[in-house]
Amino acid sequence: MTTPAVDGFRMPAEWTPHERTWMAWPGPNPTFDDLDDLAAARIAWASVARAIRRFEPVTVVCGPGQSEQARSLLGEGVETVEGDLDDAWMRDVGPTFLTNSDGELAAVDWTFNGWGAQDWARWEHDAKVAGHVADLVGAKTYASKLVNEGGALHVDGEGTVLLTETVQLGPERNPDWTREEVEAEIHAHLGTRKALWLPRGLTGDYPPYGFGTLGHVDIVAAFARPGVVVAHHQPDPAHPDHEVTKEVIGLLRSATDARGRSLEVVEVPAPTVLEADGHWADYSYINHYLCNGGVVLCAFDDPRDELAAGIFRRLFPERTVTLVDARTIFAGGGGIHCITQQQPRI
Repeated sequence: MTTPAVDGFRMPAEWTPHERTWMAWPGPNPTFDDLDDLAAARIAWASVARAIRRFEPVTVVCGPGQSEQARSLLGEGVETVEGDLDDAWMRDVGPTFLTNSDGELAAVDWTFNGWGAQDWARWEHDAKVAGHVADLVGAKTYASKLVNEGGALHVDGEGTVLLTETVQLGPERNPDWTREEVEAEIHAHLGTRKALWLPRGLTGDYPPYGFGTLGHVDIVAAFARPGVVVAHHQPDPAHPDHEVTKEVIGLLRSATDARGRSLEVVEVPAPTVLEADGHWADYSYINHYLCNGGVVLCAFDDPRDELAAGIFRRLFPERTVTLVDARTIFAGGGGIHCITQQQPRI
């Protein structure tokens, strides 16, 4: 059976040029279960879309009949299309785009089951979004039987992928898969060669705390360029993520990538707030989005917002860093990276 890797496709790193960014528009669902929450979410999503539109085109998938209302908040220059949705996390339900040396575009359609069939999740429509978006752009689609989401992986574009054991190896998603089988499926679909496994994600990403993903990597660690990883650091021993991030950072510092390089780990301190919405905060600057010439960075009205912005300005001196308040997005279970999905330029 053919696979993307066999056909010469691979997932480019996020910092390579984009054709556009894809997002999904929040609609009435269990995540935003009252009108005030939904209105706040739509304002937050629109703020992210407008920030990205300064740098590249943005297309927002809206539920049937919701485009007109969405455009009133999104403003001029943001394209909308309609399609059935359950939730609004395009990183996870959208396609993982791939390219090859012939300038062709393809997409991986992972199996989606509501972040491990969680009791608050619905996914009848979201399970079909990746195929719908891939069809809209004419990308060849490769379906994978692996239950996986875009926020559960991060690549360096040179053969290395970051994963977390509680996601791809968790009983909620792939109970009958071995680590070796998961790695083989990931490599076959992303064109990667080496997986770096983190043991878990942040505390607030698991029950009983809100709308978690059970450990997505994109809130914990991300490649900034080949050989360089930004990692979430919780400096306060009162927060359980102090020990979690200490372990993760230690593992990353001892790791080598697909080309045999030791990783440089850039620690990004967590915001000072320890609790939000009645539970341990998982606020993180790692959940940023790279677009053409820009970095869209989560902000939390926190003293460390500017510290984080300074770190990213040093890492990406050729890009403009834009801070966007992400507290409403985090209340729904994710961040800026979670609501965006890049379509690479070919």
